[in-house]
Amino acid sequence: MKQLKPIAKRLHAGTNSNRPNFSKHTGNGLIPAAVIDDLTPEGEDKSILITESEMDDIVPIKLKPVKASGEQTTGDIPGPLRPGKRIGYAIVGLGNLALNQVLPGMAKCKYSKPVALVSGDTGKAQKVAHQYGIAQKNIYNYQNYDSIKNNPEIDAVYIILPNSMHEEFTVRAAKAGKHVLCEKPMSTSPAAAQRMIDACKNAGKKLMIAYRIQYETNSRQIMKWTRNQHFGKVRVINSFNGQNTGDPTQWRMKKELSGGGSLPDIGLYNLNTARFLLGEEPEIIIASIYTTPGDVRFKEVEESVMFQLFFPSGAIASNTCSYSVHENRYYRCHADNGGVMGVNNAFAYTGLQMEISKSEGNIEYKSNPSIAPEQDQFATEIDHMSRAILFNKTPYTPGEEGLQDQKIMEAIYESARTGRAVTMPKINKLDAFRGDPPEGS
Repeated sequence: MKQLKPIAKRLHAGTNSNRPNFSKHTGNGLIPAAVIDDLTPEGEDKSILITESEMDDIVPIKLKPVKASGEQTTGDIPGPLRPGKRIGYAIVGLGNLALNQVLPGMAKCKYSKPVALVSGDTGKAQKVAHQYGIAQKNIYNYQNYDSIKNNPEIDAVYIILPNSMHEEFTVRAAKAGKHVLCEKPMSTSPAAAQRMIDACKNAGKKLMIAYRIQYETNSRQIMKWTRNQHFGKVRVINSFNGQNTGDPTQWRMKKELSGGGSLPDIGLYNLNTARFLLGEEPEIIIASIYTTPGDVRFKEVEESVMFQLFFPSGAIASNTCSYSVHENRYYRCHADNGGVMGVNNAFAYTGLQMEISKSEGNIEYKSNPSIAPEQDQFATEIDHMSRAILFNKTPYTPGEEGLQDQKIMEAIYESARTGRAVTMPKINKLDAFRGDPPEGS
């Protein structure tokens, strides 16, 4: 049968692994047909993933506007890819984030769908599979995880496990031939992060770290205003991320599983957002850590961290994160021309609100602009990964972005331990560790 001109193809190939229960399977990728012919073993099935005609299906339908000119628009009508052609994900770990945010968010995706679950609790996995229409045969545990190589429905995995487990399950996924979307922090050390990058590169698979703030519409707008100096040149960024952590037995309080306390869990948002807004990499880092003596929650990990990042442009980011205060999250960018811009509730999943202040003479204008419609942050980032797979792009937040944060967090701990400033290697390139920008940037 004559095929339509392929825009992307699914590969079905397997190789052996030296590690017991490790296996490989190449997933989806946009690769020219000639290259696929060279890479695919003779006799293997080659099926079209997306054709040019199917690309027309995702062009939004246009309707006549119903609001008068000058009214806020509600955005384009979604143009989803047909369900059978969407990227299929195995959700690895069924904790709070997976059940409260990721799986519900995937219902709003245009290019992605959940097709498999990986959990150590079979009963819970069976119930979740029933709720989301996932076949019972697509339920895996941590022991038979490597057999996902034999399931062509699974194109990628979304790893939502304790931090110290990210490396193992990324490497195993890569060897099984699957692309990897991994929650932040990427891992618990720069060495582990590098091994994750190497495993995915060796397997020819994509690796993206789930830095959802870099895809969130309010922060993307603040980033644009920062870069084009819309309110003046940003000189100081002030950010705070705090929450009152409860159960002292949870994995986040165990250093072997978490790698640290408030810094890698919530302080990473302060760190990564400052780097994202400026597009620069810090040259000097100064930090201090305080943990309340006798608090049973913090026997193994730190309570609060204060750290400053000094950037090549002269900008300073002053950040605080804490595990022992009432929940509050925000950042402010202070510019040199009478402008202040930021986001309240900045690192939350919903309810983010921009705040802008601008002075002109003796008048100061304050406003809280909004961008419609409010997007599901998880649907946005997951679909970005799916588009990277479908169109053979580098994810905007690839493994290298996560590795850079691991190096900076290591420097923050060093500064706090020694009481001295830590100097980082100079990196003059903007967005040095980021890939292709998100859709609509």
